[in-house]
This record gives sequence, C-alpha cells and structure tokens, in this order.
Amino acid sequence: MTEHELHPETKAIRAGRGDNDTALAPILWATTTFVTPTVAEGRKMATGIGSARFYSRYGNPTVAGFEDAIAQLEGAETARAFASGMGAISAVILGLCSTGDHIVAQRQLYAGTQLLLQTACPRFGIDVTFVDATEPGAFAAAVIPGRTTLVFAETPANPRLDLVDLDELGAIAGPMTVVDSTFATPLIQRPLDHGVDLVIHSATKAIAGHNDATLGVVAGAAELVDWLYSFAVLQGANASPFDALNGLRGLRTLGVRLERQSATAGVLARFLESHPATAEVRWPGLESHPQYELAQRQMRLPGGLLTFDLVGGIEAGVAFVEGLEIAQLATSLGGPETLVTHPASTTHVNLTPEELAANGISPGTVRVSTGLEHADDLVADFAQALERPAG
Repeated sequence: MTEHELHPETKAIRAGRGDNDTALAPILWATTTFVTPTVAEGRKMATGIGSARFYSRYGNPTVAGFEDAIAQLEGAETARAFASGMGAISAVILGLCSTGDHIVAQRQLYAGTQLLLQTACPRFGIDVTFVDATEPGAFAAAVIPGRTTLVFAETPANPRLDLVDLDELGAIAGPMTVVDSTFATPLIQRPLDHGVDLVIHSATKAIAGHNDATLGVVAGAAELVDWLYSFAVLQGANASPFDALNGLRGLRTLGVRLERQSATAGVLARFLESHPATAEVRWPGLESHPQYELAQRQMRLPGGLLTFDLVGGIEAGVAFVEGLEIAQLATSLGGPETLVTHPASTTHVNLTPEELAANGISPGTVRVSTGLEHADDLVADFAQALERPAG
C-alpha cells in the first residue's frame, strides 16, 4: 500500500517521522542554536527557506517534523508552525496584506480573529468587509476585483458552529482564500481539497489534544507558505520544540479521540435538544442544524463541539456552567476533559452587544467541548446542572 492510499487516521500515526531514525516517539531537539559548519553554509541557511538547523526561530527538527505531519494530513505541499493559533492567523493576515489592500471575512468568527481584523488591520490601512458566511455567494459578492487580497473563513465557526461551503469558497478567483479549520482538524475536513489556498489550525486544541501545548500551524502551497516564512522569522512567533513534540504526540491519537468525542457530542446534543430548558442546540450532526446537508457533504465526522442556548438567559447560563460536577468551566477545546464555556463572558467578552447578536451569541449561549468521559456520566451531569435554580 502506498502512502497516498492510507486513511487519514493511519497517516496521523505515521507522519512527521523523517528525523526519528529508529525511534517510535518523536525526538525532542531542545536547542535554540546549532553549530554552523562553514561561513558559506551559514549564509545559505540565514537567507534560505526552512532552515531547521540554524537557529530555532528559523526552524527546528522537532518543529519541522510537526510541520511535515500537518502538511501530509492536509494534502499540502508544506506547512509552517507558530507559537499559537493567533500567531498563525496574524502572520497570514499581516504577512500577506499591505496598506490599501482589502479583506473579506465572515462575521461568525473567533473573537480574537475578529478583533485583529477590526483593530489592527485599520491601523495598517487594510480595509475589512464582514459578511454572513451562511448566505450563499456572500463572500464572492463582497470581493473587490483588483483590490481584495484575502478572503478569510472559519468553519465550523466559533461558537455557533455555522458552516462555510468550502467548494464555493475555493471557487472564488482572484484573492487568496484561507480557512481556519481548528474545530474540524484535517481528519474531519481538508479545505485544500476544495480549492482553498491556505488552512490554519490552532493546534493547541484538538490536534495536540491534551491541554499541554500552545501551537498554531498554516499549511498550503509552497509558494504561499514560503512567502510567509520570511515574515514569520521576523514576527518571531515561532513554535517551541516542546510544544511541537506534544503536537506530534497528539496527532497519534487524534483519530480515536475524534470518533469518541463526536459520538459523545451526539448523545449530549440529542439529550439537550429534548430538554425544556434549552431554546436551540447546534451540532453539525443534528438534522435540525440549518446546514446539516452541507455538513454531511464536506465533513467526515460532526466533531466534538456543540453549542446550545438556555431559555433563562444569563442567569440560567451561569447556574448551569457553575453547577456542573464532571464537565469543567474552561476556555479551550479538543482535550480529554469535557469543557464548557460561556462565550459572552469569556471567548467573546470584548464584543459589543450588537456584535454578539450578529454572531448569534446570546447571554444564555453555552459551548461544550466533549472529552473522553463516558457519555452516560456526562448526560447525568448535564441533567443535574440544568435542574439547578438560576440566580
């Protein structure tokens, strides 16, 4: 069987081992600096692309292994790792766009990305137009020919799990197209297969998967990623070898974790959908999701994230998240523990009430990242928390 015929779950175990020799576990190159053999070779490494044995801000063998693994899983020519997901996002936006350029982005975004687009970009003279990503043709209609440099999407979107049609996005001619695919990982969807130019992950989340690595990555065509390389070296948000090691370790179990988390999310979503305390439940695997058919078409699994609104608003939301005994209140996702987040007071706290409403976030919205606990235990935990009086 040749490598390109392997299933993604198998690739996740085999990928990124180029520097391992006979070691099964990834090798940690815990060094910032490498001895330069000659002046000529030092010059070549200082001015070239992807030097992995020069200085760790330029590259590092452990980090290169993680980059290679992500590139293989995404079907990309290459990848570049960063110190965080926001490090990757800011490198793409500020590394590809200049004064006078125009970006089209969706309204349904992680708040950090939205604030970067709303605050930093105008300071550099970069205009941004926000569109409703669920509206067919919205991205293409907002493109200004000859001026729009970047179209930025996030799917599934944080926190309401709105989806972007990847085929439609990849068909846009002219500007570069980028997808933040953090919630999906390359084992659920591969945006590059749909014609998208670059894919971004906060690998801090499900890819590393154990709440012990802060890591971002961008994958795509070598021409674009190499262009970003020089900016990334100057930006300095390079990935730590320790975090890259944990990212590689996390990839080995990503397939089984996603299967378990998706199954558990389905159990919780159906329980919550039938509960009188909830107004709406969002999970791509529910037939009631407004883009269920799109999810079936472009996602291999529905994923372990779900979001729901509580009838009682902020009081009910606070009572619920603070009343849980197994699930824990924390602002991350993709790990072995089930985590709940109240977006209006945490991940999206810096948005105005109008911006929250535009993103579909109410005072009673709760986001759930399912972990690896038994589904029956989580249902029981959610049930008792929903029965707690608000206020």
